[in-house]
Amino acid sequence: MWNTAGLDPELLIDPQTKPATEYVLDQFVQKMSPRGRHAFAQSWFVRTFYRLAEEAGRGRSGAEWDFLLALPGERPKQLVPDVAYVSYERIAHDDDAAAEIPRVAPNVAVEILSPGDRRDVRREKVRVYLSAGSDLVLFVDPEQQTIVTFDRDGERRYSANDVVEHPAMVGLRFCVADVFRKPPPPK
Repeated sequence: MWNTAGLDPELLIDPQTKPATEYVLDQFVQKMSPRGRHAFAQSWFVRTFYRLAEEAGRGRSGAEWDFLLALPGERPKQLVPDVAYVSYERIAHDDDAAAEIPRVAPNVAVEILSPGDRRDVRREKVRVYLSAGSDLVLFVDPEQQTIVTFDRDGERRYSANDVVEHPAMVGLRFCVADVFRKPPPPK
């Protein structure tokens, strides 16, 4: 977590950009407009992270949340993970102003792949998140129905029947297939 006091306010992007725009690789990159599979996976993580945060009382989560991250010797980066979790240790429960556009990395960032996502941008996001202090980054591929996790120890790929758990989200344990399972039809 780096001190971002005195960052150039001009770097901040209008939060009304739809879809969101990020500043990565020293350029503005507009996120892809999500499609159905992306939206369904994102909804699953939003529900799951929110429920976990609420039950444990350890943090907050949100979708399409702007983060302004500064690394030593680099221009600040503005990243907008599809879903993020931030512990109350990073941003206090009562510090709503700091939570508006956090200047600390999320504990966990979830990026859901969309057609047209650039590999170099994805690699850079992982580098920035982990360098700025994220504990875990998940790249979710709705097409392949896989998840790749990145942490300080490296990366790991999970397939449909694999179970994902990580100390960054105490109490979070899920089967990859659950992320992509459609709700049942009406009875």
